Amino acid sequence: MATDPSRRPPTIDATAAARWRQLAPADGSPWLHEEIGRRMEDRLQWIKAQPRTWADWAPLRSGLEAHELVARRYKDAASFVIEPEPALAAATGQALSAPWWSTRRWQAGKARFDAPPEDGVDLLWANMSLHMAADPEALIAHWHKLVATDGFLMFSCLGPDTVRELRALHARLGWPVAGHEFTDMHDWGDMLVHAGFAEPVMDMERIVLTWATPEAALAELRTMGRNLHPARFPALRGKVWHQSLKKALPELAAAEEGGGRIALTFEVIYGHAFKPAPRVSLSAESAVSLREMRSMLQRGRPGA
Repeated sequence: MATDPSRRPPTIDATAAARWRQLAPADGSPWLHEEIGRRMEDRLQWIKAQPRTWADWAPLRSGLEAHELVARRYKDAASFVIEPEPALAAATGQALSAPWWSTRRWQAGKARFDAPPEDGVDLLWANMSLHMAADPEALIAHWHKLVATDGFLMFSCLGPDTVRELRALHARLGWPVAGHEFTDMHDWGDMLVHAGFAEPVMDMERIVLTWATPEAALAELRTMGRNLHPARFPALRGKVWHQSLKKALPELAAAEEGGGRIALTFEVIYGHAFKPAPRVSLSAESAVSLREMRSMLQRGRPGA
């Protein structure tokens, strides 16, 4: 269920976000998404819980190689793929289907595309999706329903300092905003708790990517996302503006680089949180789902 519109990010155009979600990546998952997925997978070594089931949220764009890394780490766990966009289901299935002779069949197991267990999965893996969601609170609440009691969510997304150099360039040249605003990691932590997760742990790092030419920079940026800001330029850009942008991009070369390479900063936020047993405050009339009731009966009386 969607949240109150007044609580949603004011700088994300919901229609543009929906169009982006339905657009299949042309050449597989973006390099940056795969790299962030690799770094996030490495963080799993610090989590003692060993999931028996796990699910990957929208892996076609978020990281096909990262999916394989998680599958190999938990090779004895049943893995599920959740593709929220029906239009991308076939492409996702084809991308993750290993041929009969591939070693992937016994190294990482075969992903399942049917519905995950009714009681949820022990790990929900969601790499690089949250910052493109028009209604992130509703998405986090949906993720909460997909996670089993005592299971955990592992996610990553972009933070507020992302492409700060490009935003400053647009402002200096008097152009409309370069992109929608990204959410601070502390706000993500608050949203996780509000959705029912517990013990959220947030981490942040900055990655600087460099390119030799404006063409290379723009080509890679197109694979990562779109400008979803409602105040973005409302029409198609012309050749003159495109040439102006390519002429201006070399100004973003890092001073310490020395080679004149275009440089952009990406703030990456990592987070994980556990789903505790439901606690129901009893009153004259209390409503709980069958799933919550089952969990409470397994553990004892509510609130104990």
